[in-house]
Amino acid sequence: MTTMAASTANSSTPAAEPRLGLRERKKIKTRMAIRKATYRLVQEQGYDATTIEQIAEAAEVSPSTVFRYFPTKEDIVVTDEYDPILEEELRARPADEPLMRSLRHVVATAVERAMSGEYETPEEMRLRGRLMVEVPAVRSRMNDNMSVSGQMLCRVVAERTGYDPDGLEVRVYCMGVVGALMEASRYWAEHEQQGDLGEYVARTLDVLEHGLERRKSEAS
Repeated sequence: MTTMAASTANSSTPAAEPRLGLRERKKIKTRMAIRKATYRLVQEQGYDATTIEQIAEAAEVSPSTVFRYFPTKEDIVVTDEYDPILEEELRARPADEPLMRSLRHVVATAVERAMSGEYETPEEMRLRGRLMVEVPAVRSRMNDNMSVSGQMLCRVVAERTGYDPDGLEVRVYCMGVVGALMEASRYWAEHEQQGDLGEYVARTLDVLEHGLERRKSEAS
């Protein structure tokens, strides 16, 4: 899910990191190495001139390993490590908590975690944002990949609400959230990444929760 300090949902004390197994941690390490090599090459020579073979050599893996983790070069840019964390954190929220409050919590903390540089530096995050805006192939792939985050959110929301995860209402709600968050990230990138991404995300969720009219009245 688009760019997004996790805390335990059921208490005020800080949480431990999500309990990822050794295999998953190794996968994340490999994905990070590939991603960092890609960003370094793109900064040096541009996106179009950067090849999978060059990325593999810079990351010290084989081209087949790159393709195993990222089916296309665009996937290196548009995917991140946050969907599993968001899923775990959302499931950890109190069952009787209003759904939007839960979403606000996990998304806000994911944004903080993203901005902290845990998985990519601020410079890499800004480069990623620019590529999503400036490179048509990346932009197109980002739209395709929305469904992955949307399906994850549908599963969790269905568990919380008792609705069918493939039901129209759940799909509309969840894809609305994912699309809104993507637009907040795109808006930030289009405005030269000025301002607070967390504030843009909060405004986005305000619109989803309360509609345009309330947002307009608050701004006036």
